[in-house]
Amino acid sequence: MKINQLPTKIFTFLKEMKIEMKRVNWLTKRETFRYTLIVIVVSIVCAIFLGSLEYFFILLLRKIIS
Repeated sequence: MKINQLPTKIFTFLKEMKIEMKRVNWLTKRETFRYTLIVIVVSIVCAIFLGSLEYFFILLLRKIIS
């Protein structure tokens, strides 16, 4: 690519990007809120599960060591 083609390439890229951004299927506010809530709930459930496993294994190791 030659240096004098750079402005043309940048302009073409930006133009195509604008066209593609119009094609994107954006989520509604409600969908975004719902999916965010699902991610938070699943993260909390996973944290509780992993925390309980850790607590169980700590108790198990203490009984084995003592």
